[in-house]
Amino acid sequence: MKASMQLKKKMLAGVITATVAAAVMAPTAYAQSAIATLRGKAKPGATVTAFNSQTGLSRKAVAGADGSYVINGLPPATYQVDAGPGTQQSVTLTVASTATLNLAAPAAAAPADASAATSMEGVTVNATTLTEVRTPEVAKTISLRQIQTIPQVSRNFLEFADTVPGMVFSVDAQGHTSLRGGAQNDSSVNVFIDGVGQKSYVKAGGVSGQVNSQGNPFPQLAIGEYKVITSNYKAEYDQVSSAAITAETKSGTNEFHGETFYTYTSDKYRSRTPSEEDGDKTRSFEKEYGFALGGPIIKDQMHFFVTFEQKKFDTPITVTPGSDVPASAIGLLPAAAQAELGPANLPFDEKLYFGKIDWEFSDRDRIEISTQVRRETQADNIGAGQSRSQSITTENHDTRGTFRWQHSGDWYFNEFKASYENSSNDPLPLNYGNGYNYTWRPLNDATIIGTGAASALATQIKGQEGPMISDDFTFNDLTWHGDHIVKVGYKYKDVTLHAQDAQNTNPQFFYNVTPDGGTEAVPYRAQFSNPVPGLNPIAETNSKQYGAYIQDDWSLNDHLTLNLGVRWDKEKTPSYLDYVTPQNVIDGFNSLDENAQAQFPGQTYAQTLAKGGINYQDYISNGHNRHAQNQWAPRLGFSYDLFADEEHVIHGGAGRSYDRNLYDYLQLEQTKSALPYQEILFNLPDRPCTVGPNTNCVNWDPAYLNGLQNLQGLVAGTNKGQEVDMLNNNLKAPYSDQFSIGMSNKLGDWNTDATITRVLSYDGFAFTLGNRYPDGSFFQNGSQPWGNGIPGFGSMIVGNNGIRTRTTQVLLSADKPYSRESGWSANFAYTYTRAKQNRDIGEHYSFDEPTIGAYPFITSNAASKHRFVATGSLDGPWGFTFSAKLTLATPLPWNGAVGYGNGYIFPTGESARPMAYTPPGSKFLVGGKIWGYRDIDLQATKDFPINDNDQTKFYIRFDILNVFNWKNLVDYNTNFVVNGAPNTNNPVVFNKKGNIQFVPRTARFTAGFKF
Repeated sequence: MKASMQLKKKMLAGVITATVAAAVMAPTAYAQSAIATLRGKAKPGATVTAFNSQTGLSRKAVAGADGSYVINGLPPATYQVDAGPGTQQSVTLTVASTATLNLAAPAAAAPADASAATSMEGVTVNATTLTEVRTPEVAKTISLRQIQTIPQVSRNFLEFADTVPGMVFSVDAQGHTSLRGGAQNDSSVNVFIDGVGQKSYVKAGGVSGQVNSQGNPFPQLAIGEYKVITSNYKAEYDQVSSAAITAETKSGTNEFHGETFYTYTSDKYRSRTPSEEDGDKTRSFEKEYGFALGGPIIKDQMHFFVTFEQKKFDTPITVTPGSDVPASAIGLLPAAAQAELGPANLPFDEKLYFGKIDWEFSDRDRIEISTQVRRETQADNIGAGQSRSQSITTENHDTRGTFRWQHSGDWYFNEFKASYENSSNDPLPLNYGNGYNYTWRPLNDATIIGTGAASALATQIKGQEGPMISDDFTFNDLTWHGDHIVKVGYKYKDVTLHAQDAQNTNPQFFYNVTPDGGTEAVPYRAQFSNPVPGLNPIAETNSKQYGAYIQDDWSLNDHLTLNLGVRWDKEKTPSYLDYVTPQNVIDGFNSLDENAQAQFPGQTYAQTLAKGGINYQDYISNGHNRHAQNQWAPRLGFSYDLFADEEHVIHGGAGRSYDRNLYDYLQLEQTKSALPYQEILFNLPDRPCTVGPNTNCVNWDPAYLNGLQNLQGLVAGTNKGQEVDMLNNNLKAPYSDQFSIGMSNKLGDWNTDATITRVLSYDGFAFTLGNRYPDGSFFQNGSQPWGNGIPGFGSMIVGNNGIRTRTTQVLLSADKPYSRESGWSANFAYTYTRAKQNRDIGEHYSFDEPTIGAYPFITSNAASKHRFVATGSLDGPWGFTFSAKLTLATPLPWNGAVGYGNGYIFPTGESARPMAYTPPGSKFLVGGKIWGYRDIDLQATKDFPINDNDQTKFYIRFDILNVFNWKNLVDYNTNFVVNGAPNTNNPVVFNKKGNIQFVPRTARFTAGFKF
């Protein structure tokens, strides 16, 4: 026994030494813990013990001279806590929380509350859930009860975040799921599972693998509960500028427990979509099934948990014209293009795996080893302006492994984590050949529909792979003008990022469509890939991420708590920092601008740009003039408990939080130069251009339709028509400044909160057109200088920071947690949003204005002005459980370019200017036509117990979604001109035959078994 203990002590010393050495060798960074902290008062000198009878975990602390104690590192669960005879209490701790429990006096009987149970169908224990209220965070915990009972459209655990004020979980017309906080895009979100971030570094979506996916990032059966923090998170949270989600996975217990389920629905059990109302239904189905199993390996010491889930979908979709074009454009298309409009479907298949082993090898140490695997295949890019023939097939893979070691000392707690990830998202075209794209001339060639083969740019093989280490050290026993819990941490990550942005195939031809002439027989331009010999079209770089933080939770007295923190982050991406601009591109800037010689003899292209306010040297990199940014983010917060009873607490805070620039943008300098996507303009009577050896304009020849090589021959040995992507040498990471003030109250069984937040985001990334006319202007007669690119090349596309949002929200919530005694729960969440932005949050290409700074601030299309979500559950008779969800939201504003035709030019020079319009809504059960989204979902579950303790049972579940079959339309029709004058009466309306958000009325059937 002594030898065994000595071995454990040596192992502990060795790991601590390695951890400290790593901290010294690598600049420090971050970790986000899902574990809980218990603090409070007891008799001075008393030993406070927290014991989990389901797993055998036990942690202790000694109360100080003032009676205060702190126990860190407790996994969310139910604990028996005592500080001596007569003080024992059973309490449930929730994920990522700091709870208060005073043990100085004998405890009264506690009511039962299963709302935060995290074990897998574990032993029923009467326990009080301790809710964290003395915090500046604007946050809410999603319990296992909510996950198991709230109606659900798909088994994505993030869907329940929709019940939190300020959050929106969306299912779009293609079935893609996304989670958004406030009025920022979904890339601003980060999800932490067992303290490890799932951030996507290459593509959008926030979470790795979530870009344009019908799937979910993690099996729902493995989630115990999670916390949603919408703003003012503490300094330990990184790579996030809107909402942070921190989830704790389930663990095995001292008893074997398991579950299996099967869910099914099909077109037989749903109503028609709008496009199907005049014809047959599109075949569709959804199958979801899986299992979970957990139990002991060594009782009270080592446990396991494994789960598997699979989804097979065939989602209905409607091919419609692009949202910026009028409905009248449809009849002007060729018959073959018109035939591609209408119903279609999107097949999808996903497999999710998760396994975990935990080991309590002493009363101070806990080790967890886990792995997660995601494999999915789906069809995509079908819908508004996109036909099935131009669709893609995407392979989405994600594999991760995590090691976590927690050690509790008398006055400290340490958590060390190491992980490895390998994630890739690889779309490829469904068809190969020519693509035919039809554009609406009156609106700057807005897309009507594309047919044939998808662009060469549809190939987007991208991913990330690499290790991470982090360590968090918490001081429990610091006293100075009150009690302090001080936490410091570091993280170092070395991740390889790779990106292929195109392949050498599928030329695209563009055809004019006009109100008078219909579709022209000859295309006006062609776009195609053209590889440069000797250059690699695949970008790869080793991104090194560093950071450090310190956080002090300072309780000055029983009323006031201050939360003071600061974090530092830095990321080095060599392919951006060390990139060298090709000499022939530099020479192009110093060449004569041929289009300027008649008016300005001898003028170079650099001088043309200078007249337009562009210094091309800002984008010329010599490999040494770019530097990684130091990101300092102070975060300050407070909570004031009015009566020191945690029932009425005023809270507030201010802080800065940095996100990161996606590698999807940074890699384009390299990949565009190795496999440029070139453009040739055809000299047509109604679209003339200058044919010449140094321009990208040629006369039309039908042979160009007969093979990619014929187009590539036009630019052989030259860079004619080659797009040049250039990044500013001083790029910064996007960030947000967050401010909040609010008050939480406990009123009987109800927890309420009212908070006002103000979030200002800065430095979002955008590409704009760098080209200028010879006099430096960007607009001439409403047109843009697409034909005046870099001499010998094509257009100059420049990447800069500049997208901004300004959001004010009022967040109101009321929660009545579930308890066995009451048998019911309820949650109400209301969000009022006033948001402005200078660019559509889903667009990083911004060609409507000369610079991103020239874009006007318009009403954001990221959030509804009013949004209300209510959920409730009820224990019924005969083993039934019922639940319901109501969601109401006013219409999302339309953002786009507005033009009035007939040669109208805005005072700022453009023929179409960015504007926002809110389309008219529809009625709810009562009231006016103000709602853009309406939904009522119902759920009923019947249990068939097999034994008396209610732990082994069969169950059947019935969900009916969108009970009233409301059509939550998402496609728009626009009509900005009536009788030659601007339309002031609803110029933007929903397309009643277009796609819908969420689903039509749908019934889902589930059967399962638990033991």
